[in-house]
Amino acid sequence: MPARYHLRFQLHPTPDAAEHAAELAAFCRESGVDEVVLLLGAEELYTGHPTGGAEDRLYDTAATAVRVLRAAGLDVSLNPWVTAGHADRGRTDRLGFAPMVGPDGTVATAQASLACPRFRSWLAAHYARFADLGFRVLWLEDDFRYHNHAPLPWGGGFEPLMLRRLAELLGEQPTRERLVAAVTAPGPPHPWRAALQQVWRTAQLEVAAEVAAAVAKASGGRSQLGLMSSEPGVHSVEGRDWPALFDALAIDGRVSHRPHFARYGDAPGRELSFSVWMLELQRALRPASVRSEPEVENWPHTAWSKSDTQTWSELVAAQLAGSDALFLNVHPMQSGRARRFPRVAELLRRSRPALDLLAGPARRTHGVALPVRPDAAAHVRTRRGGDLAELAVDPGPAADFLLRYGVPVTAEDAPVRVLFGQLAWAYEDEEIRRLLAGGLLLDGTAAYILRARGFGGLLGVTVEDVVEREGSGGGSGGCEGTDQPGPYALERVRAGEDAGAYLSVNVQPALARLRPGEGAETWTEILTPDHRVWGAGRCVFTNELGGRVGVLAATAVELLPFDDDGQRLLHAMVRYLEGDAPALPLVAGGPHLIPQLTRTEDGWRLAVANGSADPARPRVHLPGAPARVEGTLLRPLAEPEAVDATASGRSLGVDQDLPHRGWLLLDWR
Repeated sequence: MPARYHLRFQLHPTPDAAEHAAELAAFCRESGVDEVVLLLGAEELYTGHPTGGAEDRLYDTAATAVRVLRAAGLDVSLNPWVTAGHADRGRTDRLGFAPMVGPDGTVATAQASLACPRFRSWLAAHYARFADLGFRVLWLEDDFRYHNHAPLPWGGGFEPLMLRRLAELLGEQPTRERLVAAVTAPGPPHPWRAALQQVWRTAQLEVAAEVAAAVAKASGGRSQLGLMSSEPGVHSVEGRDWPALFDALAIDGRVSHRPHFARYGDAPGRELSFSVWMLELQRALRPASVRSEPEVENWPHTAWSKSDTQTWSELVAAQLAGSDALFLNVHPMQSGRARRFPRVAELLRRSRPALDLLAGPARRTHGVALPVRPDAAAHVRTRRGGDLAELAVDPGPAADFLLRYGVPVTAEDAPVRVLFGQLAWAYEDEEIRRLLAGGLLLDGTAAYILRARGFGGLLGVTVEDVVEREGSGGGSGGCEGTDQPGPYALERVRAGEDAGAYLSVNVQPALARLRPGEGAETWTEILTPDHRVWGAGRCVFTNELGGRVGVLAATAVELLPFDDDGQRLLHAMVRYLEGDAPALPLVAGGPHLIPQLTRTEDGWRLAVANGSADPARPRVHLPGAPARVEGTLLRPLAEPEAVDATASGRSLGVDQDLPHRGWLLLDWR
């Protein structure tokens, strides 16, 4: 089954639309594109929510393009540019919509409240009008959300109409200022937080259902809707219910998802860990029946924004995730002329061999489990207050920490799990006990929370406090006149082949002060600049439930400097947490070798990306010796190449370099 290219492209609403559509069709034929996703009146051509003559011109352009593209054998979808609106950017509302309002009272000039009846009627009618052209999918852009609506700080959702809904739910009418203060207040979550999320969620679901009904009627059931999404952590702040939202958008059970998963511009290769995890995380959030078409967006587009090598590597990550199609946003949005960019055609042609090799249904992933809680923001306990962004938490930092050190991860449940940060508030006591009865890795914040919740006896350490860098005991003024040393600076390995090695904790914003209990093993200790012991750094413990627990003093693992010593410590920790049933392949051989592990019909596949700019020769450490191994090297923009994969005991490797952003496939039984 070949990979599918879905190319998003904007045609200008001019008398030349038919000619430019024919040029686009020729480009698609030359590039192997299967579907065009029309974009109209977007970005530079956006004058505001279209109506009247402006909407007529867009409709006529769409109708012309549909006729030309379908005659060329292409499928066609539509991507209306706005729902609520992405950003003001000097535009102003002309249709009388109730404007979005930010948490500080800033009022948008061109973005509408999801509670506005006039806006809702316009949106349903706008989608319905274009749906009668029979597009395969009509997409809702990622502005169908509350956060990220410049120039509003954080976003919207604080409009009078929305606050009126909240008042009806609460039986009282808090001011916007009181509401924001309560929702973000430190300590246990205020009840108003859950109430506001319920109001936001309900309003969004109502709009989704109205648009779906209008499209279903206008298209006679031919069309379906698709949803572009942003990072799940911020959607959690909005109270998003993913299954309910997809259900509201579904037409005859059909709906598509366009997950955000890749950076818009050039980024270091290690950022592939972000892509691998975002694809895995969002697979877990959507129902299995929902089609996935991840978007690769090079903004403001072409290799001047993002190298072809990076684009290719992200496309491979998406195909490894079992995507139904690859949604390509790689032309300059304002160009209008597809064949003016022959390098884009070359990129697509050269990418296809690797993508066709990988195309197929999604496979079950395996690895260290990163539990997914879409409602995590409802449970967060802020430290500062006043900022909605502080409510956004997800396992992303933990995923980066593991993947960049060569440890595969999964959003499925697994024998070894990781629980970092504020996510420790999101689980009921029974769930926490279940986690503690298996293999569980905690950071300092999560350990401190579990101790406060009464689980300290199952951790093997006493978490005395979480000490902030600039606070007492963590900063330069913390030790004078007290018995506590400070500031923390180093982490020293106490035992094993790396005994005496030093790592850095110098830029950690806070550390948990750990005191090991009876039966706990202390693997590292935290030191001050003058080598005084500040506390334990990494401890392991087998508890009375039979669970094996690892605790890190670090509270921001993404800020720990990566190095060989850190990798060996993490690999050893994973093996400890696996206990007497080790199962995971662990990858070494170079920095930032990022793995994805899946089960095949007759064995296992490990895909490894090189996130370093230097070539590498990955070594895979297995819990057992494989019976048969096959290797495939995917060099950027090249034909796949079979390579000899050799097994030496419990170690796998190849005798060729894996280039920057290249992928190595190892299949074994």
